[in-house]
Parts: sequence; structure tokens; C-alpha cells
Amino acid sequence: MKKSDVIAHFGSVSATAEALGITTQAVSLWADTVPMGRQWQIENITGGALRADTSKVKPLVANTQRV
Repeated sequence: MKKSDVIAHFGSVSATAEALGITTQAVSLWADTVPMGRQWQIENITGGALRADTSKVKPLVANTQRV
């Protein structure tokens, strides 16, 4: 999920911050890609209009080795 898409959806940095319950400074600190935790929150808030990009999420693998 790109930061620019999120800001465009909400209309401004301040509206984005308000919708997420964070500061405008926090939004400004995002790189081009929104942090994964925020992506899930945004997907939830937008009812799926913006979707979390799970292509870069690595699955958790249980440690099956015994010591």
C-alpha cells in the first residue's frame, strides 16, 4: 500500500492522521510504503477500499527442531 494512495483516499495528511488516530508527523515519517500494521488498520477502516499488500509478508514458521 502506497502512502500517496492512502493520503489521496482520505484527502490530506491531516485527514489521514485523524482517521488513524495518529499525528500528522507520524504519517509524514512513513516511507513510500505504509507500515504493515497501519496497512491492516487502513484496510479495516476503509472497508477494503484500500487493501493491505501481503505480497511482502513472510509467513510465520513454527520451529520444529528439538534441542
